[in-house]
Amino acid sequence: MGDKIFVPFVNRRRNFYLRVMKRILFTVFCVLLLCASSWAQSPKQGKKTDSEQTEFPRNHAALVENKMGTLLQMIRYAYVEDVDLSPIVEKGINEILKQLDPHSAYISAKDVERTNEPLVGNFDGIGVSFQIHDDSVVVIEVISGGPAQKVGLQAGDRIVTIDTLDATGKNANTQFVFTHLRGKKGTKVEIGIKRKDKEGIIRFEIIRDKIPLHSVDTYFMVDKRTGYIRLDRFSRTSDEEVAEALKDLKKQGMKSLILDLRGNVGGYLDIAVALADQFLPKDRLVVYMQGKAQEREEFRTTGKGLFTEGRMVVLIDENSASASEILAGTLQDWDRAIVVGRRSFGKGLVQRPFNLPDHSNVRLTIARYYTPSGRCIQKPYKDGMEAYYKDIMNRYRHGEMVHPDSIHMPDSLRYYTAGKRVVYGGGGIMPDVFVPADTQRASDYYIALRSKNLLNKFVVGILDKERETYLKNYPDFKAFNRNFEPDDAFMQKFYAYAEEKGVPHTNFKTAQAQKFLQEMLKEMQADSTLADSKTYGEYMEKVLWNEDRMKEYLLQKAAQEDENQKAYAASSDKFLRTQLKALFASNLYGTQYYYQVTKDVDEAFLRALKVIEDKELFNRLGIHD
Repeated sequence: MGDKIFVPFVNRRRNFYLRVMKRILFTVFCVLLLCASSWAQSPKQGKKTDSEQTEFPRNHAALVENKMGTLLQMIRYAYVEDVDLSPIVEKGINEILKQLDPHSAYISAKDVERTNEPLVGNFDGIGVSFQIHDDSVVVIEVISGGPAQKVGLQAGDRIVTIDTLDATGKNANTQFVFTHLRGKKGTKVEIGIKRKDKEGIIRFEIIRDKIPLHSVDTYFMVDKRTGYIRLDRFSRTSDEEVAEALKDLKKQGMKSLILDLRGNVGGYLDIAVALADQFLPKDRLVVYMQGKAQEREEFRTTGKGLFTEGRMVVLIDENSASASEILAGTLQDWDRAIVVGRRSFGKGLVQRPFNLPDHSNVRLTIARYYTPSGRCIQKPYKDGMEAYYKDIMNRYRHGEMVHPDSIHMPDSLRYYTAGKRVVYGGGGIMPDVFVPADTQRASDYYIALRSKNLLNKFVVGILDKERETYLKNYPDFKAFNRNFEPDDAFMQKFYAYAEEKGVPHTNFKTAQAQKFLQEMLKEMQADSTLADSKTYGEYMEKVLWNEDRMKEYLLQKAAQEDENQKAYAASSDKFLRTQLKALFASNLYGTQYYYQVTKDVDEAFLRALKVIEDKELFNRLGIHD
């Protein structure tokens, strides 16, 4: 009885092993064949010719590729249980790309479309901007001409349902709203909203459509002669948007231009070339790229630009990258513009998308960018990914964000503009005029407010109750900008609100004085003389002064610190008032008006304005006027 059961089991196990061994032997046979081919092609003795020297690396690469495939086949056929190889392969791809450079990247099939949205310049949806406030979704802006505006949605409406799903409480988050409001053009979504002056829930049936994503955040005339354009990214529509802005500004009398590329992380190379074309004469080299399998390819202007004459300033900072650096570097190399700000990010690697069989995507670095003077924009990455992305933090630590003298460039990275001015390569674009980081934006109090999004929550909370009143008092942005100023009573309400949310203002006002005292105490404790002194006065008398002189010094120092604190508090208060006013403008009239308010406390913008008015500086640098 036992034999009848045991024999079939043995046969099944033997048959399984035979099948597995056949597959493994076949795979090994293929590998050996490849190795034999490699050995046959490799010279056995003597010095290799140039052509022969390339054979081993090629065959070695083929062996490595086959090794990976063989391993996956072994797991598939011989592993103890069935395994879903998809997540393993995806992790493997990511790890391989990490070993290459910081910008080669894998994008899964489900993320390809979402990743491309900012560059394509549109997405399918209903056309609203929203914010999460008090566990609900508040409409902040309704895009003109979009599906939501056509059915009557208004700023201030609260979205409480999307189709049959509740959109409040735990569902009131950005990912939930994106997932359920966005969808293919032509599809239908039903939303329920609560409106302040209406009873019950109002339901809207909306047909999704293409929604534009604008890359020009704003443009306006600063004064009668100077125009300003802020570009957020280099998307498919950027050239058209900038052209429209230039035409409008020229109609308003623009003779000089400030182009703001701060925080612009780049985008399409051909758009960077097209934008350079707007500002340079015909047949000027904009950029060239070159790599192992990429022959040198040059990109030049056509001479069809809208603003090829007139003073120009380009604003950059440490977050300006890639296409931003190409445009800023090109205009600097041709002495077309003065670059103002801080050293840019330093991304000069070219990625090209390669589609994989499952519709996922690998963006592989194929070349490097070079500006017309021959500068490579890319900063070093030999110390690994972690060090690469900590570079900005290290710039703060080394003092580069405050003092340009802390930046040291070797002579080997020196290049020359068309007018023989010295510029440097090897890691970003160096500005012609340095602007230190804004200390107000880096203050502990402001960072604490931003980390909890308290500025915006405060504004949204007020407008949730008083939007109609504000719009009645200030029917348009001009009236608002001219007449609305957050007064002392208003600011006290904000400070009280922030303290209620866990960010007290008084503690931060004394932070600088406390820091000074802590540093002094630390220095005292490090001094061996302190150990032999019974009092602070005795210590100072031994070291430097007698007790009376030390008391006088401390009184003077305390008075100075008090004055410093008053000046700091006044400056901080002005900055916060402007930020709050800008957020009101953005929420009431549109995001483009935010920058028209903040420019008054934007140190880099104010410096750029001084530069563009300085004809002598343009002449001294040999910049085209």
